[in-house]
Amino acid sequence: MNAALYGFGPERSRKWILVDCGMGFAGEEHTPGIDLMYPDLSFIIERRKDLLGILITHAHEDHIGALVEMWPKLRAPVFATRFAASLIATRKLSEPGAPKIEMTEVAPGKRFSLGPFDIEYVPVSHSIPESNAVALRTPHGLVVHTGDWKLDPAPTLGSNTSEATFRALGEEGILALVCDSTNIVRDGESPSESEVATTLARIIKDSPHRVAVTTFASNVARIRAVAEAALAAGREVVVVGRAMDRVITVARELGYLDGLPDFKTAQSYSYIARDKVVALLTGSQGEPRAALARVAEEQHPDIALTAGDRVIFSSRTIPGNESEVNAIINALVRKGIDIVTDRHDLVHVSGHPRKGEMRQMYEWTKPRIAVPAHGEDLHLAEHAAFARAQGVADVVKARNGTLVRLAPGRPEIRDHVRAGRLYRDGDIVIPALDKAIPERRKLAFAGIVSVAIAMNKKGEFVGEPAVDQLGLPELTRSGDKLIDVVDDAILDCIKGLSRAVRRDPDAVEDAVARAIRGALRNVWGKKPACHVMVVEV
Repeated sequence: MNAALYGFGPERSRKWILVDCGMGFAGEEHTPGIDLMYPDLSFIIERRKDLLGILITHAHEDHIGALVEMWPKLRAPVFATRFAASLIATRKLSEPGAPKIEMTEVAPGKRFSLGPFDIEYVPVSHSIPESNAVALRTPHGLVVHTGDWKLDPAPTLGSNTSEATFRALGEEGILALVCDSTNIVRDGESPSESEVATTLARIIKDSPHRVAVTTFASNVARIRAVAEAALAAGREVVVVGRAMDRVITVARELGYLDGLPDFKTAQSYSYIARDKVVALLTGSQGEPRAALARVAEEQHPDIALTAGDRVIFSSRTIPGNESEVNAIINALVRKGIDIVTDRHDLVHVSGHPRKGEMRQMYEWTKPRIAVPAHGEDLHLAEHAAFARAQGVADVVKARNGTLVRLAPGRPEIRDHVRAGRLYRDGDIVIPALDKAIPERRKLAFAGIVSVAIAMNKKGEFVGEPAVDQLGLPELTRSGDKLIDVVDDAILDCIKGLSRAVRRDPDAVEDAVARAIRGALRNVWGKKPACHVMVVEV
């Protein structure tokens, strides 16, 4: 959920720019029913009259995914390259009621001004076209926000991270480098995207039957590599998945897939010979509704794989998605399908820099201040130690919500402002502390018992209580039915209530709920949620 604010000027008249506005994917275990997370941008929403613009470094979801949701609360002009702007527009059109975002296209390498900020888009190599670092010049110094980057001498598609450009910035004098930390724990340098293309071409050529490749939908270079490998092997490419369709549409419009034949739709798959097809599928992260999961479960209407076919995972499993991805792999293996991952061959490289690449970046830029960004606590701590080892004078360890003064004077943490997460729950957005989330976790842990009791005005019970339970075991350890335990607890509680208490529906509801929870704890060891309703008749 990348969203970095840069401010300049006295506090009462400070002007701001926002770099990126991304989303994250929630974990079902901790946030049941929640798929997406957005950053809580309350701090800048309260100051939106001083927000001069939103700068998009590149079009990955963790950098643009919250824009449609958050823009109506910010109402600031958005600056993005043509590819990012086109992908935002294509994605936005698929959402009902999406706002009309004020968008300005920025050419890579372009320099322009917003208030006190002189801004330059600096092309870098990454796993999506038109990725950029952002150089922010102010009267107090130059800050370089790298965004996502790596060094790749032969990226096959997109920009190189130019040594000359970053050396020139370093010679100009960089006050602070705010730098990607994602791969700082890995030594050496990342392999090139061209090496992955060579590996994919070999595997596809040598495959006797169908080949399916799953990768991040936004990785146009990888999509092109698969398509070129298929063409060389005399195979047709079938694209399966809406996210990939959107990216391919934009990539074709902008010329990134020039020279390649049109791809086939999923409906064409069954008409192509088994040894003449390569399927490009979404779902590399185990998403349950994506194409690959449906194929693994034999629920896709158009795509099927059989024993002897091959699936290539041309992707890295994002931490937290391991169980979902492994479940798909295991389901495919049980069908006799051959699996190739980056553990078997060079079918994926990261778009982020390892230590060797980071060392070069610090050598080129020579910043006075380092601010590790874009990573978990382990990555940020490792990056801070690494930056000190490169001789950086000041290293600031900032967390979400940390307000850092970079200049004038020595850098220091000045405050911790409101920051956090918002959750997309169906069609609404709720705060992270909304009671719905802990209540769902409780329901997932111990279920719920619902009871309806009819009473007349004299406090007499009419008929039998209606009881329903969800998520509870059927039998106790001794073999008794748990529903009978609930019934007995209700009847025993009712018999013990005085006539005065019976005339108070709220008191009856509370007493019955406590009795049920206590009885179930005694025989089960858990206390479910309990909802009791007294109906006066």
